[in-house]
Amino acid sequence: MTTDYTPAVQGTGARAAIQRFGGHLAGMIMPNIGAFIAWGLITALFIPTGWLPNESLAALVEPMVKVLLPVLIGYTGGRMVHGQRGAVVGAVATMGVVVGADVPMFLGAMIIGPLAAYVLKLVDGFLQDRTKAGFEMLVDNFTAGIVGGGVALLGVWGIGPIIEAVTKAAGEAVGWLVAHSLLPLASVLIEPAKVLFLNNAINHGVLSPLGVAEASEQGKSILFMLETNPGPGLGLLLAFLFFGPRMLRPSTPAAMVIHFFGGIHEIYFPYVLMKPRLILAVIAGGAAGVFTFLLTGAGLVAPPSPGSVFAYLAVTPKGGWFASIAGILVATLVSFAVAALLLGFGRGEKEEAEDAAQDAAAEETSSGTASAAPSITKEA
Repeated sequence: MTTDYTPAVQGTGARAAIQRFGGHLAGMIMPNIGAFIAWGLITALFIPTGWLPNESLAALVEPMVKVLLPVLIGYTGGRMVHGQRGAVVGAVATMGVVVGADVPMFLGAMIIGPLAAYVLKLVDGFLQDRTKAGFEMLVDNFTAGIVGGGVALLGVWGIGPIIEAVTKAAGEAVGWLVAHSLLPLASVLIEPAKVLFLNNAINHGVLSPLGVAEASEQGKSILFMLETNPGPGLGLLLAFLFFGPRMLRPSTPAAMVIHFFGGIHEIYFPYVLMKPRLILAVIAGGAAGVFTFLLTGAGLVAPPSPGSVFAYLAVTPKGGWFASIAGILVATLVSFAVAALLLGFGRGEKEEAEDAAQDAAAEETSSGTASAAPSITKEA
């Protein structure tokens, strides 16, 4: 299950298994990055707090994030497992988790799309030699429909509610940390939850209500800054730009603009999924940013929506811009430093390029030897 975005991982062990798992997740999302960018641009432009508010055009935002993007992910995941037939049943099955939960089902789509395709692959393997000639199309269509519909029902009744329960549990855990004044540690839960596309549930479901209550009493609240800080994502994308896989580097400038200036944090999540160890970078950046906010007495008067640098400054109380900018800057620097370290400062890319060159040279040598052998025999 490899793609152009997820080259084969060599070796065994826990590290290789984690890399393969992250590669599979990224392989479902990276081919659809254009759709994420389209949604991000529409969101940044036309929502009520966007650059060009437009109610009719903003109506595109919710269907795209709740239906289109999860279905595309499920379709791609199914295709990775069982080709075009797997893609179709993966898309059908994904509609089950879309309907079965109120939050965007990106994580559910990553689970149910490949699952449906794998079930169909097993069914096809069982029926391949048992189907009489002339009935292949009939059997193929019905098996795909039955498997897709059946797994979609499983999504409505099982996977969707489970993911929603996980979302609720993550929100409650963050709320507990906030209640016990362990704000920097909240990043340990917030950042991984964000990468799994649970950011809106935690922010709007837990942090914003608590922040509104605190701001009404104190005039500002640091709780608005825990999930929305654009610094960790910017630092990660900068590390990818300088030290990430060469194939992905050209996509990072556009992602940085959409993330930092547009406030659409979802744009950097696939980069973390591609290399799961980088979750440590955004956790470190988030914690460093929160600690800086605490030291400088930072706070916002309202939730920054979307979480862009401009929205941050717009809801920063008078005299608090230094504190807000300092927290964003520190988070960016720490996230960048840790991500660059985890990426080996690009050494891994150089080693892969050298290995590829050596393999190509070896292939050319072997093919040249093979082609020369017949001519020598002929001359003899």
